[in-house]
Amino acid sequence: MAHRNLARIVLATAAICLSALATTTHAAERPPNIVFILADDLGYSELGSYGQTKIKTPALDRLAKEGMRFTDFYSGNAVCAPSRCVLLTGKHGGHAYIRDNGDPGQMLPETKALGAEFPGQNPIPDEELTIAEMLKQKGYATAAIGKWGLGHFGTTGDPNKQGFDLFYGFNCQRHAHNHYPEYLWRNRDKQVQPGNDRTLTGETFSQDQFRDVAIEFIEANADKPFFLYLPFAIPHLSIQVPDEDLQQYADMPESDYVHKGYLQHPKPHAGYAAMITHMDRDIGMILDTIKAKGLDDNTVVMFSSDNGPTYDRLGGSDSEFFESSANFKGLKGSLYEGGIRVPLIVRWPGKIKPDTVTHHIAAFYDLLPTVAQIADVKAPADIDGTSFLPTLLGEKQPEADYMYWEFRAYGGQQAVRMGDWKGIRQNMMRPKRPDAGKLELYNLKEDPSESNDVAASHPEVVAKIEAAMKEAHTPSEMFPIPMLDKAK
Repeated sequence: MAHRNLARIVLATAAICLSALATTTHAAERPPNIVFILADDLGYSELGSYGQTKIKTPALDRLAKEGMRFTDFYSGNAVCAPSRCVLLTGKHGGHAYIRDNGDPGQMLPETKALGAEFPGQNPIPDEELTIAEMLKQKGYATAAIGKWGLGHFGTTGDPNKQGFDLFYGFNCQRHAHNHYPEYLWRNRDKQVQPGNDRTLTGETFSQDQFRDVAIEFIEANADKPFFLYLPFAIPHLSIQVPDEDLQQYADMPESDYVHKGYLQHPKPHAGYAAMITHMDRDIGMILDTIKAKGLDDNTVVMFSSDNGPTYDRLGGSDSEFFESSANFKGLKGSLYEGGIRVPLIVRWPGKIKPDTVTHHIAAFYDLLPTVAQIADVKAPADIDGTSFLPTLLGEKQPEADYMYWEFRAYGGQQAVRMGDWKGIRQNMMRPKRPDAGKLELYNLKEDPSESNDVAASHPEVVAKIEAAMKEAHTPSEMFPIPMLDKAK
C-alpha cells in the first residue's frame, strides 16, 4: 500500500511539472502579456527607487531592480483625463482629442438609466483607436481596472466600446475622490460595496477590490495573451486607507495646516504614505500571481503616474514634506518638470537587463507604438509616438526631434523638450498679461530645476522651439487656445 501511495505521489508530481512546463512553453509561443500600472498624482520621487526615504515601496523598488528605470520620462499632460487620452491613443497634446478635464454637462438618458450619479468626463470618440482596440486585433483579452475618466457608459467613451472586455472601478473621476465608495462599476453593472457610505472610512477599500479583480483577470486569462491596464486611484485624494496600514507610520511627524478640499484625515502624512505603501503591496501580490501562473518571462510589466503630485496641501497632501517632485519646478497642473516628469519602470525577464537605468527621453504617447512593437501588431499611422523598445532591449536609438505638451488650463501653457533644452510658455489664456506667451528657455542638463531662464542668450534655440510649438499644435473646437489658433 505504501508503495502504491508513493507511486501516486510521484505520478501526480510529474503531472504537475509537465503541466507547468506545457503552460510555460505555450506562453513563450504567444505574444507577451502586457500589464500597465498607473498611479494617480504620484510624484517623480515618491518611490524608493527614485530617491524617496519616507515612504516604503518595496515591491516597486524590486520591480526596478529586476527591470529598467527611466529618468527622463513624461506623462501625457499635467492632469488626469488629457494625460490618459494621450496614453491610450498615442497622440500628444497638440493632436489628442481630450486636452483638459471636464464633462459634457449632462448625462445621456442611457447613462442615467444605468443608475449613474456622476456625469463622467468628455468622451473620446469612436474614431480614436486605443491600445486596447489595437491589441484586440491580435487576440488579446483586455481589462481596465481602476479609474477611467474618458467617457461614461452610454457615450462613445464607454470603456467597453474602446476595446476593453472588462472594466471595473470608477468610470467618473469625481466618483474616484473617495476610496470607500458606495458602489463600483463592473462594465455596466453597478455593484454595491458593502459597509461604505463615502465617509472617511468603510468596510470595502476600493484599492483592494482593484487588486482582487486584477488577480481574477490574470488567473482567468492565463492561457491567452492579455492586456491589463490598472489605472489605480491612489494616491489621489481623499487621503484614506485602512487603519491597520497606519501602524507602520505611527511615528511619522505631522504639522499644522489649513485644510482645503476633500475629506480631512487626522494624520495626513501617515495616511498619505500608507496609501502608497498599500498600493505597492497590492502590486506585489499581482506580480506574485503572474509568477505563480508561470507567466513571468512572457509578461511585460510597466509602472508610471498620470502626472505630478498635488499642491497647496490640498486634502492634506504635502508634496514639500515628501519632496514628491525631487528638485523639479512645478506640481500637478504645470508643464514645468514637476508637473509632467514621472517615473517609468519596465520589467520583462530575459529581455530587459535587470537593474538598468536609461536617460532616453520618452512620454506617454510613445507607449502605444512600443506596445505595438512588443505585440507585433501594426500601430495606427496618425500617432505622434515612437517605440522605445530598442531602448528596453539595450540598443541605442535616436531621440525624437522634440517632445510636445499643451494645456489650456492653469492659465494656458505650451511646452517643448528638445534634447537638453526645455521651452515653456505661460498665460496663453490670459492674452492681456504682458508675459502672455513669452517663451522661457532652460537647459535641463545644467538647470533641472528650471531656475535660470536663458532665452535672451540663445535666440536660435528659442526660434527652433517656437517653430516646433507651431508645428505641433492643431486647433481644437472643444479645447481652444485662441492665442495659438489665430496663429495657424
